[in-house]
Order: sequence, then C-alpha cells, then structure tokens
Amino acid sequence: MFDVIRYSKAAEAIVEAGRFLYSRGWSPATSSNYSARIDEQHVAITVSGRHKGRLEAADVMVVDLNGSPVQSDARSSAETQLHTVLYQVFPSVGAVLHTHSVNATVLSRLSSANGPLVLEGYELQKAFEGIDTHESTLTVPVFDNTQNISELAEKTARWFTEHPDQPGYLIRGHGLYTWGSTMEDCLRHVEAFEFLFECELETMRVRP
Repeated sequence: MFDVIRYSKAAEAIVEAGRFLYSRGWSPATSSNYSARIDEQHVAITVSGRHKGRLEAADVMVVDLNGSPVQSDARSSAETQLHTVLYQVFPSVGAVLHTHSVNATVLSRLSSANGPLVLEGYELQKAFEGIDTHESTLTVPVFDNTQNISELAEKTARWFTEHPDQPGYLIRGHGLYTWGSTMEDCLRHVEAFEFLFECELETMRVRP
C-alpha cells in the first residue's frame, strides 16, 4: 500500500513538469514519460499514450519497483523499467524525466557509435550536482535504441552502477533520460542538458 497524499503530490509535480516540458518543445504530443518516487517501493508514472501538455492527475498511475501496476488497470509506458531501474540503483533519486527534444534526438544520432558524448569547458556544466567548475568533463553515455527494454534497462543499470556520478544518458535517435533528488532538480538537469546539446550542435554547424 502507498501513501495517497504522497501520490497526489507526486502526480501534481508530474503534471506541472509535463506542461513545462511540452511548452518548450521537448516533449511533443504523446512522446516522453515522467515519474516521481512515492516511497521506497512505489513510483508514480505517466500512463502510456497521454499527451504531455494536457496531463491531469488521472494520467498518472502507480507502479512498484518491478514496474508492475499497483491498484490500477491502466498501462504505464513500455519504458517503465528504464525508470524503475534508476530508483533501484540510486536510492536518493526522487524523479526521472524522459524527453524527446530535437536537440537530444539529432545529437544522439551524430554521436560516435563507440563511445559517450563528452562535454567539456561549459560554464553550465555546474548545473549538475558535484560539478563546481567549467574545467571538468561531463560524460553522457549513448545507448543504441532497442525494443528490448529489459535488456536496455540492464545495460543502463550496469553503466550507472560503475559511473554513479553521471546525471543522464541518451538513447540514439530517441531522446534524453535524466534524474534528480527532486522534480525541481530533474527539471534543472533537462534545461541544462538542452542548452549544452544546442551548443554542441551549433558548434558542429559553424565549425564542421
């Protein structure tokens, strides 16, 4: 059983996040999925197929950390395991956001197939916890897209168990996953990533 009041607060945070991310063009139509931790065993997550700019509380359901619905007949995103595995790996994580922006999608397709995206020298890298100088490196792994979500969830779990300080990853041709202790932290990460991705793409354009 989960706390209904905590669920209500999590659902409200998800609804507000959806409106903001849709307004920025980072979650078009029914793409993307968002979640927020309720307690150690339960997560609030968007119901599959919902328009993210028009979310209501009824569009947010509860799953356990295995991704199974709790007291609901609704269906969560096919990518639910990519959320729940992060809550398992990182007990301090309170929210996970997956977006489908143009910048993230295009940059992930241009990134090397043999390694992560490496961001260096940007002042805005300090938007991420643990980074206090532009003289640092922010590594963003890029995983190949697949319909085998269980396999991808295992890959991401292994990577982030070995690299616990990294705040996000890309799926090639698909989008961004990022997380934070709170929804506010998570939204800050999305904004920072989007700025950095746009800078990388603009640099490629003017200096191919």
